[in-house]
Amino acid sequence: MTGTAARVRAPLIASLSAALALLAAGCANSGHDGTSGAAATDGGPASGVTSSLGHLSVHTGDVDLTITDAVAHLDRSGDGTLTMSIRNGGAVPEHLGMVASPDRGRGELVGGESAEGNGSLSTAGILLLSGTTVTFRGDGPRVELHHVRGITAGHTLPLSLQFGVAGLVRLQARVSSP
Repeated sequence: MTGTAARVRAPLIASLSAALALLAAGCANSGHDGTSGAAATDGGPASGVTSSLGHLSVHTGDVDLTITDAVAHLDRSGDGTLTMSIRNGGAVPEHLGMVASPDRGRGELVGGESAEGNGSLSTAGILLLSGTTVTFRGDGPRVELHHVRGITAGHTLPLSLQFGVAGLVRLQARVSSP
């Protein structure tokens, strides 16, 4: 492999391998200490992961990631956008590679105005540079949602977000009608 594709794939493969190791460790060591949201598959929290409605923090090893103000703005057909802010306080760049909703739903990642740099979209996902906050709304990067199902009675939407370094995390977004 040569060129840009090789430079993107090598860190992505390394990041995904690290994320899988982190997920495996989180699953093996997860307990039920009352915090919600998790990377663990058994529903228990992974070490260093905390969440509340619309918010999530992951602080483990080299990962320092905080998601705030996650809101799914949906019309009656389940179409709309996910707005949020993601702070990457870690030492390495991060990428948001996927957003999933119930019933196999997938959010469409749309990059920011710049073709390079913070908030841009590449094959690895939306770039989140170290020490920065990226806001997903308006002209910046976006997550477009289509025909979303699975909204809870409490007007929340369970989401899974896949990051290159932090791995798979889950949070509850507040649901708002336009």
